[in-house]
Parts: sequence; C-alpha cells; structure tokens
Amino acid sequence: MAGGVIASSKGKAYPGKLTGNVLITCLIAATGGLIFGYDLGISGGVTSMDSFLNKFFPAVYAKESSVKPSDDQYCKFDSQILTLFTSSLYLAALVSSIFAGTVTRVFGRRTTMLWGGILFCVGALVNGFAQRVWMLIVGRIFLGFGIGCANQSVPIYVSEMAPYRFRGGLNMMFQLAITIGILVANLLNYFFSQIEGGWGWRLSLGGAMVPAIIIIVGSFFLPDTPNSLIERNHNAKAKEQLIKIRGIPDVDDEFNDLVAASEASRLIKHPWATILERKYRPQLTMAILIPFFQQLTGNNVITFYAPVLFKTIGFGGKASLMSAVITGSVNCVATLVSIVSVDKWGRRTLFLEGGAQMFLCQVVITIAIAFKFGISGNPGELPDWYAYGLVFFICVYVAGFAWSWGPLGWLVPSEIFPLEVRSAAQSINVSVNMIFTFAIAQIFTAMLCHLKFGLFIFFACWVVVMTIFIYKFLPETKGVPIEEMTTVWAKHPYWSKFVTLNDGNGGGNVELGNKGANPV
Repeated sequence: MAGGVIASSKGKAYPGKLTGNVLITCLIAATGGLIFGYDLGISGGVTSMDSFLNKFFPAVYAKESSVKPSDDQYCKFDSQILTLFTSSLYLAALVSSIFAGTVTRVFGRRTTMLWGGILFCVGALVNGFAQRVWMLIVGRIFLGFGIGCANQSVPIYVSEMAPYRFRGGLNMMFQLAITIGILVANLLNYFFSQIEGGWGWRLSLGGAMVPAIIIIVGSFFLPDTPNSLIERNHNAKAKEQLIKIRGIPDVDDEFNDLVAASEASRLIKHPWATILERKYRPQLTMAILIPFFQQLTGNNVITFYAPVLFKTIGFGGKASLMSAVITGSVNCVATLVSIVSVDKWGRRTLFLEGGAQMFLCQVVITIAIAFKFGISGNPGELPDWYAYGLVFFICVYVAGFAWSWGPLGWLVPSEIFPLEVRSAAQSINVSVNMIFTFAIAQIFTAMLCHLKFGLFIFFACWVVVMTIFIYKFLPETKGVPIEEMTTVWAKHPYWSKFVTLNDGNGGGNVELGNKGANPV
C-alpha cells in the first residue's frame, strides 16, 4: 500500500511554526476561491428563475412552464444556448489560465490574483446590466478570465507560504472559500427570486462584484512568496520574508533548498517543453488526470444545476432553490471536515473513502429516480418523504465529494510540482479542469434528456475508475516538504521507473534512507 510520511535520511524537517502572519496571509489569498464558488452557485439558480428564462430564453421558459402530461420532464431544460450561458465562462478560464502561468512566473502570484479580481469584476458588471443574450455571454467570458487567473495562482501561493506540516489544511482554505461562495450564491438566489417585478436575477449576477472586490483589495496587502521572490532574483527580500512567515531566525536550511531549486529552474528555458520529459511523468499525469476525474465525479452537475435538477425531478421553484441551499450548506461543512483531517489522515485516505461514499450514493439516487420517474420523467405528485430522501442522499454524496475530490483536486496538484515546472504544470491542471468543466456544463441538459436516470450511473462508473487510479498510482504526500517531493515518486513501485533522486528533479541533494523500505 502507498502510504506513510516520507523523510530523507538527512531528516529535513524544516523548523518553523504556524504564525499568525501565515494564517492571515493564507486566509486572504484563499478568498480568491470566493469568485469561483460564487459563480458555480449563481448560474444554476439564475437559469431556474422564470423571469430570467422568459427574458433571454423564451423557448425554454415555454417548455419549462408547460404542465402537459406528455411532456418529458428530463428534457424541459435541454437548450445548448442556455447551457452556453453557464459553460462559456469555463472556456474563457481555460484560455486565461494558460497565459496566467507566464504572468505568475514573471510578475508573481499576487499580481495574477489582482488581475483575476479585476477581470471578474468587469464580467459581473456586464452581466448585471445585460439586455441581450450576447451581453450575458461576454460577461461570462470576462468572469472566466478572472477565474482562470485566480485558480492558477491561489493554490500555488498558499502551498508556497504554508509550513509543510500545515500545507494541506491551509491550502484547503481555497476550497472552503469556494464552498462559501457557492452557499452565499444559493442563499442570494433564493431571496432574490422572490423580489417582485422579476429583476432579482440582476442582483444575483451583479453581486459577483463583491467577491471580486474582496480579492482585489486583499491582493494589495499580500506579500510575495519566498519562492516567487527568489525566482525573480530578490534573494535578500525572500530570506527576510521566510523569517517573517516561519516565525524563527534559523531558516537557512529551507532557504538554501529554495535557492537551489530556483537555480535549477533557471536552467529550464522552456518549462512547457520540459514538463514533457520522462522524469516529470508522474506530475504531468496527475496534472491531467486528477482535474479530469474531478469533473467526472458529477458533483459540478449538482453545483451548476442544482435548482434545475431539483425542478426536473418534481420540486417547485422555491423548493428547488432551497434544496440547493441545503446541499450548499452540506458542501461547506464537509469541507471543514477535510481541512481538519487532511494533514492527520492523509490525502489517499480521504480520496478512497470519498470515492466509495459517492459511488454508493449515486447507485441509491439512480434507483430512487428510476423507480419513481421511469423513462418519461413524469412522477405525478412527489411525496414529501420521497423528496426528502432524495435530498438526503444527494447531500451525503455532496459531503463525500467535499472532503475528498473537491479540495484534494486542487491541493495535490499544487503541492507536487517542482519549482522549474510549477507554473506551467499548474496551468495544465487548471486548463484540464476548465476543459472538462466546460464540457460537462455544456452537455449536461442534453445528457439528462437522453440518459435520464442513467446519468448518475454514468458518473458512478467513472468514480470507480478514479478510485482505483488513486489506489494504484497516487502516493501519500502528507507531511512532505514541497521542495523534497521527489522522494515520494522515487520510492513508488511504479513511478520509480521514471524518477530517480540524482536526476536533478527539483529535490535538491535528497537521499533515500532505506532502499528496502515500503515503496511509498
């Protein structure tokens, strides 16, 4: 089994403590997740509001408001233009994350965060005042540019600032901010939908300015990470910053390793080509497959379209929005569980438990929907106990995602990359995430229409595949200093074929302690 804490024979456990400076800094940086979470939560609620549909998508509104017995409940929201309203953001985020990798490396992590907030703010303004569908799409594109910048820079920033013993919990502040953003968006959708005159959707969309302003203001108060300062030849300032955030004067060991990693990275002129080298195969694989699998858990379907999904399976308008609030609350609380446990139980344990929990819930949800709704999707009157049962199992499923694939999908990729390819690799991670977020968001209503209750079986099968992948190929990274992560791959029974400790792969002069030890 791949598990346990890896340490070098030289015992490199960098001294330092969790200072108030680091905690506050990481909390401010993590608010970059608010803009992503707010958008995840707001779009599905808005697209379920009758006034919004009637103004921009009248054909969908006519189909959605029809109560003819012959109507297929599964297909009433099937519109590629409607889903483009949601998915266009993630295509824009894909583009911006690629450029954000260069900005992050050249100008620093906090500058990328600042631009992410500015671009998101512009998008919120355009959407809030939109009069035509094209204005909605343009606004969503600006929102996507902002999210691409934030998602590229924030996880790296927090991973570099945090002491290695607390890196997991602090990095998950980003995911916690995402869940808070989702919950706030769900609450606002519920209350704004009840505004007389049907213009509450404008407040929902325009409200995205608030999290944007938070990250804009916060970025002015954030210091650069020591890694970024060294990367830009500010070594003296970097050491001063490292002393400040570690809370002790003796940081020579960690500082020297950071400088050595930076000097090695400067030899890399083309990081996008370098990451394709054989010795980076584990990191590249994880940068692609972890975000790919994260989207195929199916959770973002519920996050994007929770009100739409609940409406489809027979809930009323207000009930569907309130159900989304309930699932958003569970998402937030479960993420707190992950923050507390990730550095105690480890990444692999949470991945595996979460996968099993999601699979079982998806099977139960499929059976429940198939039994009551069948192929036609016309349940008649939905009994309260049945509705509550569905919401309960959806909540248990959301909890499983929220303490496993949700936060770990951002944490693990951000902590495993050597400095010389870190920005490029994180761009790949975000890009793959956005590609498949776009794809799932764009085709969800069509999949629901054609697969019907089988949609949940589709995602359940992928959950089995990704859980097996984690068990076989992901070593435990709990408690491993970020600049010594090479030891993890070099001791893995499979990845050791690609990685050795004397190939200069971002690990400094680290030696394996016991060649006969448990591989990971």
